[in-house]
Amino acid sequence: MSLDLPGPQAVRKLQPGRLVIASHNPGKVREIRALLGPYGVEPVSAAELDLPEPEETGTTFVANAELKARQAADLSGLPALADDSGLCVEALGGDPGIFSARWAGENKDFAEAMRRVHAALEAAGPDAPRDAHFICALALAWPDGHVEWFEGRVDGTLVWPPRGDKGFGYDPMFQMEGMGRTFGEIDPDNKHGISHRAKAFEQLVKAVF
Repeated sequence: MSLDLPGPQAVRKLQPGRLVIASHNPGKVREIRALLGPYGVEPVSAAELDLPEPEETGTTFVANAELKARQAADLSGLPALADDSGLCVEALGGDPGIFSARWAGENKDFAEAMRRVHAALEAAGPDAPRDAHFICALALAWPDGHVEWFEGRVDGTLVWPPRGDKGFGYDPMFQMEGMGRTFGEIDPDNKHGISHRAKAFEQLVKAVF
């Protein structure tokens, strides 16, 4: 699934100070806080500021990341960073993709979401490939409307049953290429160095710090 990133734009540096993490997902907020730790910013989540969750009406990861970042920057008057990420399964035509969170339902039950992915693969037949990838798109927005975009991707395969109780989301069923363990089995500090989110943050760090 292509991110269809916008064309080149002038890079703006991010100054030390408060930065809104435009997410209500505690696991995602924890990962982003850890990744931002060394760079002199003071992360504050959208939930802590009582900012509403926007309807994700974009058709790509980057579009959804941008609308979340823009809303948080507009409402808070602070720079805001939003992540839109998901699991794309080759045999399912890229699903759940941008709907990854919605496959978990209103209660954000990712155990159920993983069962749905597994059931869809089973329905696709015994020879359906288990290839999948995670994509992360980051959008960094300022209150004046300036936005920067970054992306990361990791490829792997899906396992069943899920393994491990670390990470969040679909991590326990995703095994990255070259690894013998799922994202749910590895230490979060290790994941922070190799994940799709880490790869997107590498681009962000090079550009804005």
